[in-house]
Amino acid sequence: MTRDTSSQGPVFQAMANRASQSKVTDEAPTHEELRDLMSVLNSVPDHSRLRPWRVIELRGDDREVLGRAMAKTRDMSTEKGIAKATRAPLVLAIVVSPQKSKKVPYWEQEAVASGVAHYLTLLLAEAGWGTMWRTGDGTRSKTMRKAHKLADGEELLGWIYVGGVPETQKKPKPRKPLKIDEHLTPGL
Repeated sequence: MTRDTSSQGPVFQAMANRASQSKVTDEAPTHEELRDLMSVLNSVPDHSRLRPWRVIELRGDDREVLGRAMAKTRDMSTEKGIAKATRAPLVLAIVVSPQKSKKVPYWEQEAVASGVAHYLTLLLAEAGWGTMWRTGDGTRSKTMRKAHKLADGEELLGWIYVGGVPETQKKPKPRKPLKIDEHLTPGL
């Protein structure tokens, strides 16, 4: 059976159209809308179906807690840290929550959590929300662990900032084409 790989279906189009939005409006998906989008994250490739991840939903004052932790870990003023953390009405902290397994090493579980983050940004973009993946030097600091109330063994991967897409940013900047031959190697 031959497959039609030239087809540009909805997943292809969603990926082709996804772009980071550094500036967003004060609109954000509701908790229920977020739950609905996250309901399909069980399709992320996950060896042994461990689901070694979780997402922390930060809104309102929770973002100020994040901002104070950012200020402390990045040697900046509290005001600047809070300004950074409140750039979007919703911030999703992506956490690797590794499960004990003799078959699945930590790095593979971290890859699953990373996959969750990328699927989630794609789902949010497809639903019409602007997203931006952010990390930083302090992501895995003791201060951030405490601020996010991480359990022993958990690690913070970063944050997805989520908000409405301003009318002025509807069209993403054109991307440079991918040089496929530099990234796809035929055989060994």
